[in-house]
Amino acid sequence: MSSTEIPNDILVATNVKKTYKTGAETVEALRGLDLRIGAGEFIAVMGPSGSGKTTLLNCLSGLDGIDDGAVFIEGLNIHELSDADRTRHRAERMGFVFQAFNLIPVFTAVENVELPLLLAGASPDEARRRAEETLERVGLGHRKTHRPNELSGGEQQRVTIARALAGRPAIVWADEPTGNLDTETAESVMELLRELNRDGLTVVLVTHDPAIGETAGTLVRMRDGSIESTASLTA
Repeated sequence: MSSTEIPNDILVATNVKKTYKTGAETVEALRGLDLRIGAGEFIAVMGPSGSGKTTLLNCLSGLDGIDDGAVFIEGLNIHELSDADRTRHRAERMGFVFQAFNLIPVFTAVENVELPLLLAGASPDEARRRAEETLERVGLGHRKTHRPNELSGGEQQRVTIARALAGRPAIVWADEPTGNLDTETAESVMELLRELNRDGLTVVLVTHDPAIGETAGTLVRMRDGSIESTASLTA
């Protein structure tokens, strides 16, 4: 499949299978999933614990390998890439936001955001400029010199979102990004993600919270490693 065949889709997954072996037991985590995600969509993935939500995110993003099927992102079959090329592609075209903030405690907010840019080869001046611009975008320009322990939970999650955005990704993957936040703070983080989506960013979010999931544009429900339903939530 080439990118010319999927002009409106940023991601096409076909017959994706993933199994885990735990001792003598084999668990079918993903059972031949098919999924298409259009550029600029906001997708929420929901389902009971153990349904395969996080496994789906990890396999679609290339964080984890698959046993069968294919995942095309912008027309590129990511699971045919070498590990090094897949890692490079993630760094250049994807951003990640997790429930755990994973910030470096001794670094300031701006240093946490610029680090992936430096690792990707940006010059120090360019990395600092983009990090500061992105922190401004998420409303934290005035907190850029603060370390994580000087920031609230919501502010720390905004730093992680800035870190995910600083590389100018085509798609952002968010796994329970509000799981460690109170209701009011969670809503402010979700409003930021919705605002970024309105600006054209593709967002794929895993959540257990129906109130969060129902604010997406499309809701994908999973059960037992399969997609149970896909529904548009936009009017």
